[in-house]
Amino acid sequence: MVRQPPAEAILAGAEIRAGRTLEVDVCVIGSGAGGAPAAKELAEGGLRVAVLEEGVWESSATFTARPREMTSRLYRDAGQTVTVGDPPIVLPLGRAIGGTTLVNSGTCFRTPPKVLAKWRDELGFAPDLEAAFARVEEIVGVAEVPAELAGDNAAFVRAGAERLGLSGGFLRRNARGCVGSGVCAFGCPSGAKQHVGVTYMPLAWEAGALTVTGARAERIVTRGGRIEAVTARTAGGGALTVRCAHAIVACGTLLTPLLLRRSGLGTASGQLGRNLSIHPASAARAVLDHEIDPWRGVPQSYYVDQLSDDGIMLEGISGPPDQSAMSTPRAGDEHRELMLAAKRTATFGVMVSDTARGTVRSLAGRPLVRYDLHADDARRFQRGFTALAEIFFAAGARQVIVPIAGVPTLTDGDVTPLVNAIVKPRHLSLMAFHPLGTARAGGDPRRSVVDPDLRLHGVEGVHVADGSVVPTSLGVNPQITIMALATRLAKHLLDNARA
Repeated sequence: MVRQPPAEAILAGAEIRAGRTLEVDVCVIGSGAGGAPAAKELAEGGLRVAVLEEGVWESSATFTARPREMTSRLYRDAGQTVTVGDPPIVLPLGRAIGGTTLVNSGTCFRTPPKVLAKWRDELGFAPDLEAAFARVEEIVGVAEVPAELAGDNAAFVRAGAERLGLSGGFLRRNARGCVGSGVCAFGCPSGAKQHVGVTYMPLAWEAGALTVTGARAERIVTRGGRIEAVTARTAGGGALTVRCAHAIVACGTLLTPLLLRRSGLGTASGQLGRNLSIHPASAARAVLDHEIDPWRGVPQSYYVDQLSDDGIMLEGISGPPDQSAMSTPRAGDEHRELMLAAKRTATFGVMVSDTARGTVRSLAGRPLVRYDLHADDARRFQRGFTALAEIFFAAGARQVIVPIAGVPTLTDGDVTPLVNAIVKPRHLSLMAFHPLGTARAGGDPRRSVVDPDLRLHGVEGVHVADGSVVPTSLGVNPQITIMALATRLAKHLLDNARA
């Protein structure tokens, strides 16, 4: 069944062409992994909540499963946000109710315990998230991918990993009734993916929350160290003022520091817009002797964590042919031959917990992301691709293609050209999906932007609940971590309100 928001829950910014003022208890800026859970919990707790969302509501009934159409519709800047540095890295972000949870692969990992310990020991940030994790996972329907839905792409890699005795398993995802249509990154046409736009936001609306779509927050207005209002521009050219006692900034890791800086907030420590981690990733391809139809089944359904202690994760990734055409290495006749073999090609990803840190600042009102991959991370990609090539060959691959400049197509089970290559950052073709850290949480105001309760240091009533508060790379998809932190923040605000 296609879920539609009730008419009274949505105020279209495209129709606001003049000045308008709302009076609420809490203004939530953004409806993604942080904003939606916060809005739901606070509205159910009896507070008046308004959510500002720059995008609009997108119904799964209109999703076409065509990447070229859906990318321009569901992604910010058609998915072409790119870092400046060595090498340039594509960093796609969602732009709609549900944020990037609408277009991610649905992978759900809890924060690894060793990461939580690092936060506690190094930054004085020790959130107890167990209850929040359980609450989030129930709401978004987290469950392990069934083997029959994982697809032949995952089965092929699983066979190779098991032959080599490597640790792996089926991923946990937020999906109910998945049919394995294979286009998670372009809007789930079956409506099975339980992104926050179809889970948390409907619950927020039922509890009375209002969402203003087509609304770009411009400034957080404070007086005497306390919030007074949030101002926004609407898609209709109007000016919106939301008077509130609390604002929860959930614009995302790249946009939150821009809003705070425009508002003159969060700059005292010098950490705003810094400490950016992005979890860079890439994928290798294996050409087989038999067809596997790689775009059938769940694209990201199996993982190999044998190298996770070194910050290297191997996770499934696949997609329809037009997506593959854009990301397949090689050119000319060689690219054509690889695409003709698309139904006989397995694809799997390598992701690295990056040690490099980048920055975000504003250029003409847009995020300018500076990020240079560390040489150590380039070498870890080399190690990850070597492990993946060995898995491919153990499963029976005929050829293996890695996206590293200067490394030829691997054949006959020989990974020597890859092992012996001198791999530098500029040799890698990368994407990234998990930006974190630009308004990091911590106990020391000199080293962090928000406190352990996610309140902006030095300002009453302003809080942050998105990936920007996550202090370090997690090594896994961060959406459940962000949802849990937002849930914890909402509980804290409600407890204070009742005190």
